[in-house]
Formats: sequence, structure tokens, C-alpha cells
Amino acid sequence: MRIGILTGGGDAPGLNAVIRAAAKTLFAHGAEVLGFKDGYRGVIEQDWIPIDKPAISGLLHRGGTILGTNNRDNPFHYPIVTEEGEKEYRDVSDVLLQNMHDLKLDCLIAIGGDGTLSIARELVAKGACIVGVPKTIDNDLAATDRTFGFDTAVTTATEALDKLHTTAESHHRVMVLEVMGRYAGWIALWSGIAGGADVILIPEIPWDLDKVVAKIRARREEGKMFSIIVVAEGTPDPAGKRVVRETIKDSGDPVRLGGIGQVVGNLIEKATGIETRVTVLGHIQRGGSPTSYDRVLATRFGVAAAELAIKKKAGYMVALRGLMITAVPIAQAIKRPSHVPPNGQLVQAARSIGISFGD
Repeated sequence: MRIGILTGGGDAPGLNAVIRAAAKTLFAHGAEVLGFKDGYRGVIEQDWIPIDKPAISGLLHRGGTILGTNNRDNPFHYPIVTEEGEKEYRDVSDVLLQNMHDLKLDCLIAIGGDGTLSIARELVAKGACIVGVPKTIDNDLAATDRTFGFDTAVTTATEALDKLHTTAESHHRVMVLEVMGRYAGWIALWSGIAGGADVILIPEIPWDLDKVVAKIRARREEGKMFSIIVVAEGTPDPAGKRVVRETIKDSGDPVRLGGIGQVVGNLIEKATGIETRVTVLGHIQRGGSPTSYDRVLATRFGVAAAELAIKKKAGYMVALRGLMITAVPIAQAIKRPSHVPPNGQLVQAARSIGISFGD
């Protein structure tokens, strides 16, 4: 048996742990494992490396991915440079399928987020054997209770808030921390609660500047001369307009969110006269060694994905449901994103301890 593995989309702590666990499980079944470089590009270009025991040694704690990744090379919209030196896009999905056949791949494990999994679903519809592993630090895939990388991102953001607390208190400032999450507020919510934020702004709850200012002033009246605000990158401004840093046309995810933190900081400083500083945590949340939770979750996902690949369960993705790892159709996983329930228990718990959502 010969099984392929690729990692697509953005990187996340725990990718290497999935590769390691999947490979170890496949070795135990006598399978040969091929690692394709840079997502689907590696399958299209037949750019791969053998994954053997030395290749996976020491991977458990390493961030990133030894296979490389990207979110540009969609086989249904693949960039080709013509003889005239111009770039055009072509459907090379049949090339990918032929390469899988030529390489005698029994199945392919695709580790990625909604973009990678959407492509996998289309390839399965054309006859490919592909199983999926959900990956995103944003935790916004609805078919699984948790994605690996999320816990590490929350831990990184929480540690940043711990550090911002000391300088905010020393200088009597308002500190704004902008975190990732795309259009979901999971990272902001979890890290905001864990890091003792006074205000959490997320895409799921429209906010009013006056309500945020009232919270800051109320704290100062209580003798608390500083405030901590966490804002998710996908949070719209008070007028409901989403802040976009730039748009990259050639990317599979062309919209680059960013800048809402500075918008929030400027509005607060203008309204209150209190010195306000903004920190954008950015890709630090993606990097570094995965937490113990993410190492365990990634390992469980890798084992389950290998078992699906051995059984040739094409079109299925591993998922965490409660305490159990199960398999769900990829189509179900990408059907809709997972958003923070505005009236859910986590938000209600935050409100109960005095955290404002600006509403």
C-alpha cells in the first residue's frame, strides 16, 4: 500500500505531529508513505519526498510543516507561465489524478482548512481517494469541536495579554491587542477570558464605541487606571465595515484582514483622551512549538486519518466530537463555518465576570 500526505493552506502548530502520527500508523500496516511538497503543487508537479522513520524523528514538538504549504496552488485554478512569459490559470485536476495513478497512490491524506478540504471534495467527486484532517488556528470548521493549532494560538495570545497587563498598569494606558481568527472570534474570546481582558470585540457581536468608552471610564472611577481590550481581526468597525489591510488577487484567500486594532485604538484615544497603544500579534500566533493539548489532538487526528486512508474512506475527514475522534463527510465540514454563538455559555460566562463586548 502506498499513501500520500500533503499540508495545505496556512501553517499551524501541530502539522508535523499529524504527519508523524499518520506515518507511524501507516508503517505499522506495512504502507509506504510519500510526502508531497507545498500542498497540491507537490502532487501536480510530482514533487515529493519519501517519509520514512528518520524523516519523522523529532517532529512531535516542531512547529510548521516539513512538507511546506501554500494557499495558492488550486489544481482547478492552477497558475501556468506561458511561453510568452505571461501567467494564466488552467484546470489541471486531471493531471493531478493521473499523477496519483502513476505513483500508484492508494489514498492521499490532505491536512488543511476549508480551502484545502474544498479542493479535496472536488477531487473526490472526480474519483480520487482523499481523506481530510482539519487544520486551522481559527477553530472555525463546524464539523469538529476543535482544530489543532487553536490551543497554541490562544496560549500565545494569553501570554501576550499577561505581558500587556504589566505595562498598561504601569503607564495607566489602554492596551488593544489585535488577534487572528478571520471571521470568527474564537481566539479573541478564549484568550480574552484567559488573559483577563476588560473588553472583547468579535465579529459575531456588533459593538458601540460609547459602550466601550463607558466601560473604560467605569474602571477609572473604580480606581483601575488601565484597561485591556482584545479585538479579533475580522471584527467590523462601529459602522459595520470590515477593515481590510490588502487584497492579493493571486491568493486562494485574497482578503488580508488587519487594521481593526488600530481603528479601535484611535477611536478610544480620541473619545477618552487616554493614551492608547495597539499591539498586532499577527503570525506569532501561528508559530512555535504546539502545546501539549495540540500535540495530543494532532496525534489522534493523524492516527485516525491513516486508518481512514487504509480503508480508502474517500471524502471523509477526521473530527473531534466531544471526547471521541470520529469521521464526517468533508462536504459537511465545509458546509458552513463555526462562529461564536453570541448568546452561548462562554459569552455569558464572560459577561458574568464583567467583560464587555461593546454592545
